[in-house]
Amino acid sequence: MSTDAASEGDPTPEIEVTEDAAEQALDLLEGENLDTDMAGLRLFVQQGGCAGLSYGMRFDEEPEADDTVYEHHDLRVFVDPASMNYIEGSVVDFEDGLQGAGFHVDNPNVVSECGCGESFRT
Repeated sequence: MSTDAASEGDPTPEIEVTEDAAEQALDLLEGENLDTDMAGLRLFVQQGGCAGLSYGMRFDEEPEADDTVYEHHDLRVFVDPASMNYIEGSVVDFEDGLQGAGFHVDNPNVVSECGCGESFRT
């Protein structure tokens, strides 16, 4: 069953999205021709990278039945149960710097990252 942790008054949501990241994602989502009332950003963890795990993000039309659904700054975020085990407590931000612009996950569960920062181990 889906839950909307942000609207239930949870003072410490398990996944947080900064306002800047939400704005960037919503801009991209609008270009995908999806229903922005139902669609959202799927945040997931997959096997890969030199440290063993990597983050993935994509837009989905709607959440799966067992997803946890968060809403931050009008952006819906879908997280499957397996990924939640790795990213609980994370903050998704958007960074624009000398090395380029992109989304960044600040994950308190990470014990090591590869040199390029693309993969991690918990």
